[in-house]
Amino acid sequence: MIEMEGFMQDLAEVRRMLAEAEESLQIDHLREQLTEYQEDMGSPGFWDDTERAQKISAKASSVERRIQHFEQLTARADDVEVLMELADEADDHDAVEDIRRDFASLKEDLETLRLQTLLTGEYDGCNCILSLHAGAGGTEAQDWTQMLYRMYTRFCERMGFAVRELDMLDGDEAGIKSVTFEVTGDYAYGYLKSERGVHRLVRISPFDANARRHTSFASLDVSPIIEDDAEIEIRPEDLRIDTYRASGAGGQHVNRTDSAVRITHIPTGIVVQCQNERSQVQNKEMCFIWLRARLAELREQQRQEQMGEIKGELKKIEWGSQIRSYVFQPYTLVKDHRTGYEMGDVNAVMDGQLEGFVTSYLQKL
Repeated sequence: MIEMEGFMQDLAEVRRMLAEAEESLQIDHLREQLTEYQEDMGSPGFWDDTERAQKISAKASSVERRIQHFEQLTARADDVEVLMELADEADDHDAVEDIRRDFASLKEDLETLRLQTLLTGEYDGCNCILSLHAGAGGTEAQDWTQMLYRMYTRFCERMGFAVRELDMLDGDEAGIKSVTFEVTGDYAYGYLKSERGVHRLVRISPFDANARRHTSFASLDVSPIIEDDAEIEIRPEDLRIDTYRASGAGGQHVNRTDSAVRITHIPTGIVVQCQNERSQVQNKEMCFIWLRARLAELREQQRQEQMGEIKGELKKIEWGSQIRSYVFQPYTLVKDHRTGYEMGDVNAVMDGQLEGFVTSYLQKL
């Protein structure tokens, strides 16, 4: 007879994880929300207000995807249970390996679902804007900033997020001094907020003729994109709006008009700029979206400071302030200094394998 005791324990664990996810995700509430959205979408005149209709449709799709993900995992657990029963009745030893693989895959996907249950912050479901800035280290730091940009682009691809570059300032000799990009996808901010802070690189510099080891820094800022927030007021008199000619790599002009836009929020000193859209109007619109995101982030940080629970704040971009270190020589190791999580495969990390770092951060919140 097939030994089923181990599989029964696996099944019990899977059922427990599903029950916890159902409670944490409030699946019944999500189903009620979806019904309300669908009734709204089916009402006469729904598309008369295109902007509102698009927002409702996007929310409905997001809720539906979460429900479907949970239901698909539940159905897979049911299928494995049926396979166990059939294999046991037929004494089918060939099915054992299939059952083992099914449980391994199911548990892995349930871990991903469990991670989603940790995303309960006010803005976790939002899209976001990321800004990378080179710190101490000159050309080496600018090259490091470009490496990080590639790393986050790869991570977003792994997560199914879309990336759109908004603004970039090239390095003097190599790399980039700064880059700002928009990330869109379900819970983009919830996943990426853990990356906010200073990132430290240790390696033999390819720009040093003497092949000496260098330490470089770059900072990442992550802001949620807020659609509607009555608490965030942007007054025209608080803004300084400048336009300038957009330029690309090597100083080549992207166009012949002053289409790039820079907005300074005078009370806070926040500066946002965008040059990658096709027109000044579009760049200005993107700047306002980014400014609202930065103000929302600032407000959230102030609230956390008042509670004495500030987490992930940006510090001076230099030695001793990093949240994570990436060591290429004399050994390879990536270590998060907030959680203690580490990986020895630095190339995998630079290729976007950040899930472990994100999970350990969210679990610590």
